[in-house]
Amino acid sequence: MRLIADSFWRAATDCLRPRVVLLSLLPLVLMVVVTALLGYFFWEAALNWVRDGLEALAFTQVLWQWLEDVGLGTLKLVLAPLLVIFAVTPLIVVSVLLAVALLIAPALVTLVARMRFPQLEAKQGASLLRSVVWSLGSALAALLALVVSMPLWAVPPLILVLPPLIWGWLTYRVMAFDALSLHANDTERRLILRRHRLALLAMGVGCGFLGAAPSLVWASALVFAAAFPLLLPVAVWIYTLVFIFSALWFSHYCLAALQALRGQASGPGDADVVLDAAAVRQIS
Repeated sequence: MRLIADSFWRAATDCLRPRVVLLSLLPLVLMVVVTALLGYFFWEAALNWVRDGLEALAFTQVLWQWLEDVGLGTLKLVLAPLLVIFAVTPLIVVSVLLAVALLIAPALVTLVARMRFPQLEAKQGASLLRSVVWSLGSALAALLALVVSMPLWAVPPLILVLPPLIWGWLTYRVMAFDALSLHANDTERRLILRRHRLALLAMGVGCGFLGAAPSLVWASALVFAAAFPLLLPVAVWIYTLVFIFSALWFSHYCLAALQALRGQASGPGDADVVLDAAAVRQIS
């Protein structure tokens, strides 16, 4: 618990560094460009497709009539745009996470290592391609979990629990792997992820709940639909800051755990033997 708290405040302090603030703008610029391009080429087509689908449903006709009766007939004009927005929001979130993991997380890990662990040997345990495959596989699993769990969101308490849990699991998988990919070898990484699984998962869930903060921006979009083009970049930037904090938090925690693990070895020549024996005991 002390290591979690220590890593937390160190990550929060690092987020105030000018270099980190500038790095947070990179995914924002990328996402704004990508979103603008997608909106320019596919917004109208997506709206028409959703509207045609709604019109084909008998239920929506009853809904339109009910809205007219209660004096809220204009709401049907914004239903299709809101459905499109809600559909693409998970893709935007996952894209930001992957952008941070692939573009920024390595720089953040290097920053933490240089400041706190200059003597920690980098064993290059995972290549960039392996990190990409791991991140994409985890992201696809998280998206599948989101889709499968959506019917349960109708139960009021579950909508406040399931999405943060899924995002937390994804954050834990991606950030912990990237935090260790440069400095830990395969044995060290597997051992740390196994030994610290509950702590890392708790950190991921905590980051998942922090990631719920941009939901306030999406909620504002319901009221100020005309301002949504401005609210979208704000929400993306908040997501990016949360993920950057997550990367820093996991970097401080995982590198400290790696340093402690190597400190258990009796000497440099015996390190791999000790770690292999520890991994065998953990697996068995």
